[in-house]
Amino acid sequence: MSNIAVEETAGSSGPSSAPSIHQTAPTPHRFAVRKPLYQRINPRAALLAGIALLFIGGPFYVWARGVIDGGIINEGDYFHVDLKAMSRFNLDQVNGSPNDVPARFRAMEGKRVLLDGQMWAPTSAGADSINYFQLVYSISKCCFNGPPLAQHFVDANVVPGHTVYNYGQDPIHVWGTMHIHFRKEPGGVIKAVYEVDVDKVEEM
Repeated sequence: MSNIAVEETAGSSGPSSAPSIHQTAPTPHRFAVRKPLYQRINPRAALLAGIALLFIGGPFYVWARGVIDGGIINEGDYFHVDLKAMSRFNLDQVNGSPNDVPARFRAMEGKRVLLDGQMWAPTSAGADSINYFQLVYSISKCCFNGPPLAQHFVDANVVPGHTVYNYGQDPIHVWGTMHIHFRKEPGGVIKAVYEVDVDKVEEM
């Protein structure tokens, strides 16, 4: 609808003095023209968001995949086994037996596996290479929140002809062949539940 303005003429009187009517042009609607989404994204903000998503989403994906697969992921040439999941079961530290180990981990007997954790080799500190160590998912979390449990430890025997260095407490990848092997002290206390024949170790 047109906008109408009515104006009285100053100094006019009588019938001849009619209001003057001025018709003004309609005010056009002003629509803001938005740029395409790709032009409104700040590249720096997008980069930061991508990095944040990588740090948050990456670990969540690994955790969720581990939960779905029960701690064992079939990678084709090997099985990626979660050390923490592998140690989370109740075990009598004296009278326990291999039958107490969850079936899915017993099924890893003789299979090639990848294990991620920390090396425990206090007697070989500073050595150029070692032929034996114990592997745990986390030295601080498994061994200092209560007494160490045998199922937290994996006896790692380096296969002859392969060289493995002492990485201290740095996180490592360990490849090898897994076995269910209960090792006991002379007094009967179980010291380790798993064993792996190691052929490669890399720092994470």
